[in-house]
Amino acid sequence: MNRRAWLGIVVMALVVVPVGGCSGNDGATPESDAGTSPAPSGSRSTATTAPVKPSTTATSDLLPGMPPPLSATDVWAADRSGQLAPSVRRFPYRIYVPNSRSDTVTEIDPRTYKVVRTFRTGRQPQHVVPSWDMRTLWVNDDLGNTLTPVDPATGLPGRPVTVHDPYNLYFTPDGKRAVVMASADRQLVFRDPHTMAVRKTVPVPCAGVNHADFSADGRTFVVSCEFSGQLLLVDTAAERVLRVARLPRRPGKMAPMPQDVKLSPDGRTYYIADMMSDGVWLYDARTFALVNFIATGKGAHGLYVTRDSRRLIITNRDEGSISLLDFASRKLVAKWHIPGGGSPDMGGVSPDGKVLWVSGRYHGVVYAIHLVTGRLLARIKVGNGPHGLAVFPQPGRYSLGHTGVFR
Repeated sequence: MNRRAWLGIVVMALVVVPVGGCSGNDGATPESDAGTSPAPSGSRSTATTAPVKPSTTATSDLLPGMPPPLSATDVWAADRSGQLAPSVRRFPYRIYVPNSRSDTVTEIDPRTYKVVRTFRTGRQPQHVVPSWDMRTLWVNDDLGNTLTPVDPATGLPGRPVTVHDPYNLYFTPDGKRAVVMASADRQLVFRDPHTMAVRKTVPVPCAGVNHADFSADGRTFVVSCEFSGQLLLVDTAAERVLRVARLPRRPGKMAPMPQDVKLSPDGRTYYIADMMSDGVWLYDARTFALVNFIATGKGAHGLYVTRDSRRLIITNRDEGSISLLDFASRKLVAKWHIPGGGSPDMGGVSPDGKVLWVSGRYHGVVYAIHLVTGRLLARIKVGNGPHGLAVFPQPGRYSLGHTGVFR
C-alpha cells in the first residue's frame, strides 16, 4: 500500500462509537560540545537518587502478570536518569538507526558521534524495537516481511524471522504477547514475543495502524490510525477492539493524520501527535473522550517524556523544530529550531536525560539535541530515509516496544 495515498482522505467531525458502528543528505559535519555530551556509557548506572519503591496500588486492578508500578502517580517512574536494569548494564550505549530507503541500519557511538557500523536488513526497515525483556532489538523490515534480531551486546544482526507487514511492534505489559502493527494489512497481529508465531489476528476498522501506548493498569491500549484519522481502544487481555474514535478536522487544516501516542505521567490523559493538525490531541484515558488540542508546530510527529516526568517532547517534522510541553500546566514552555532546518522524526532520550537523539527523516542525518539549552550537539550523516531510531540501553524495567517505551 502507498502510505501517502491516504493524505487526501476527508475526515468527519469527532465521533466515538462502538466498534460495530464503524465499519537528501545535507552533508553537514558533526558538531560537538564536550561539556554537554551524553554520558560516556549506558553500561553503568549514574542515578543519584534512591530507587522508587513499588506502588501500593492493588495488583488486582492490573493486567494479570504485569509488573506492579513503581509509583501510583507516575507511570514513568522507572525511567529516571541512569536507572538501568541489571540485565542491560553491560550493553554498550549505542544509537540504532533504521534507514528506510537504504535498507540498512546504522549504529552510532554517542560518546564520539561516530558511526560504528552499518549493516543490511530486509526491505524498508521502519523502526528498531527493544523486546519486552530488553535482551533483543528487533528491526521492523516492513516491505521485506521480516523482523531482524540484533544482539545489543555485540550490535550484530541475527537471522531474520518471517513476519508479514511489520510496520511497528509493541509488547503487552505482562510480556506475554508481541503486537505487530500490520499497517497495510489493516490488522493487529498478536504473536509470541520470542518466536513471533501468530497467536491471534485482529482486523481493524481503520487504515494505517502505526503507534500505541498502554493504560496505567495495562488493561487497554490506544492505537493511532494515520491514514483514516482514527484511534482505537483495544482490550489487552481479550485482544479485541473496544471502541473507535474519529479525530475532528481543524479549520484550515488537512484531514487528521495521528502519529505517536503517549500516556501522561498521572495515567489520566493520552497525548496523540497529529502531523496534519500540527499539534497534539488530548484524550481522557478513562472515558476515551476528547479533552483538548494543543498546537505545537507543523508536522507534529514523535512524543517522548523527559526523565523527570515533567515535560513532553514533541518533534515537529515539517518545520524542523522541537517543542517542550509542561504536563502540569499543559502549556508549551520552549521551542527549538534546528539550525539550517531539518526533519526531526523519531528517536529517544539518552540514559542521563540530557540529550534527545532523533532521526532527520528527509535529510539522511541524525540529530543530537541538548535537552536543557536546545543546542544542536551533532548532525551525523547516516543512510537514506532514517526513521524510528532506538537509543539503547535506556532506564526502565521492561519495554512496551516502539523505539523504546520503558516502564
